[in-house]
Parts: sequence; structure tokens; C-alpha cells
Amino acid sequence: MHDWNVVVTVREEGYNRARRLLGRFGPVDRTDFFNILVMQVADPRLLLEGLREEAGREPESVASLARVLPVDQTFTFQSPAEFDEKARLAVCAWLPTLAGKGFHLRMHRRGFKGKLSSMDEERFLDTYILDALATAGPPGRISFTDPDAIIALETIGPRAGLSLWTRDELVRYPLLHLD
Repeated sequence: MHDWNVVVTVREEGYNRARRLLGRFGPVDRTDFFNILVMQVADPRLLLEGLREEAGREPESVASLARVLPVDQTFTFQSPAEFDEKARLAVCAWLPTLAGKGFHLRMHRRGFKGKLSSMDEERFLDTYILDALATAGPPGRISFTDPDAIIALETIGPRAGLSLWTRDELVRYPLLHLD
């Protein structure tokens, strides 16, 4: 599957069970990365709500899922420079939401080993957002303790996906596991 809008990390020994559970919500595909699945669903956030409801009915049913992350924006890239350019453009969509707020960006990179560093990219994009907010209006601040929002950034090979999650959503959807 080349297009995806959900990235799932599966717990050890839970691969088949996770695929069966997720298959009820839409097509599930494997990746080249250990215990990482992807999905393309019509409404990624609705999937997360469905899994939350499933966990409420039967908590053990989602035990095979370590992390489920829907993304709102995706892009492909072939180089670190192209990644930086497209990631900067993508996070601009959330500048109004982040104005005056505490936030941070969390990246999970799979692929491009030695070419992209998750920590360096997190720092780079956090700084870019802070500078853009300071120029445009109310500044934001980096917060790792009870942030107002977290931007999640996933890469699988040459494809990236991003989403923004508020404090309330982080509490409502424990399967996000962003920090």
C-alpha cells in the first residue's frame, strides 16, 4: 500500500490479532518495518473513535495495538532537503491553532537511516513553528509537560504523515501514545 493515512505499531506477538481487529475497519497492509502496519481509511479519526469504543466494550480486544496514529496530511519525499521543505509547509496549516499555546512535535522515523534524524527534525520544526508564530502574532512555546497540543510526524520510507492532537484528544485516545 503506497497511500496510507494511519500508522499502527503492533505489540510483540500481536501481529495477526491486530490485523484481524483492524481489518474490521478497513484495508490493512504490512510494511517493510517490523510490527508496523498501515491503513487507508475514509476517516482516520473515526477509526480511532471506533477503537476507543471497542476498548470500552472489551479492553483486551485492543491489547495487540501499541500505538495507532491517524494522519491528516501526507507527502512523499526523496531527500532530506525535500522532506524539510514539505514538512515546513505542512505544519504551517496549524499555526493559527498553536498561537499562544504550549506544544511540541514528535517524530517517528522509519527509513532514511543516517539521512534523517528524528531528534534533529523535531528540533528544526519546533524552531520553525516558534519563529513563524513569533512573526505572525501570539508566540507559542515548547512544552513537554501537559502541552496544549502535540504534532505527530511519521515517516515510512519516502512517505510522511502529520497530524495535530489537542490535550483533550490525547486523553480521549490513549492509543495515540505520542510521548
